[in-house]
Amino acid sequence: MKILIISSKAFYKNIQPIKEKLEKMGHIAELPNSYYEPDAEKKSWELGRKEHAEFKERMFRMSEQRIATMDAVLTLNFDKSGKKNYIGGSTFIDIYEAFMKNKKIYLYNPIPEGMLYDEIAGFSPIVIEGDLNLIK
Repeated sequence: MKILIISSKAFYKNIQPIKEKLEKMGHIAELPNSYYEPDAEKKSWELGRKEHAEFKERMFRMSEQRIATMDAVLTLNFDKSGKKNYIGGSTFIDIYEAFMKNKKIYLYNPIPEGMLYDEIAGFSPIVIEGDLNLIK
């Protein structure tokens, strides 16, 4: 299965061992758009509001194209700043994109409680509770 790993930049440190395990299981694991340049968004902000908006647009369009070529997305949703199983705005949009393209949606941890709970539940994600063997 070809899987795009999606997550908040705060979780990039968790990606490599998960990617390696997925590949050992026979999957092709792709990394998030800005994985190799995690400061790209910060740099775009430093250039100004317009440049940041253009950066976000490029990232959203890139995600749309990449998700179209995948079988699934794996959402890494760990605790962040006191928020359990955090899913940020851009990751939520990637999940929505996967849903609209009829891709499998995996959540590493349960759906976070909060205002987007119903929407995320409506995407019918497969919650794997950290067990990558449930990805099929």
